[in-house]
Amino acid sequence: MENSKIERGFEISKFKDYYGNECSLQLSSLATDYAIWFGVNKPELTIFEDENMGKYIKTKPPKNWDISSRMHLTRDQVKELFPYLENFVKTGNLF
Repeated sequence: MENSKIERGFEISKFKDYYGNECSLQLSSLATDYAIWFGVNKPELTIFEDENMGKYIKTKPPKNWDISSRMHLTRDQVKELFPYLENFVKTGNLF
């Protein structure tokens, strides 16, 4: 993981997932609660030509489209996920 700060001073850790997608974990600027942003930075759009044959084309999204790919999580939400993640690290299972 590559750790740094964004222009506004918030901490960010950048990394790649199993498939090489650029991802990040970043402190949020949310003023009402502590939160993080977590997920893929630039998701790819895939169009299937033939679902039976598994042929597909990766393409850029049309202009003026936004694809949400990063979760905005509060500390309570992370706390709720943490046991599942910890168990996955220890056992390879969620629960």
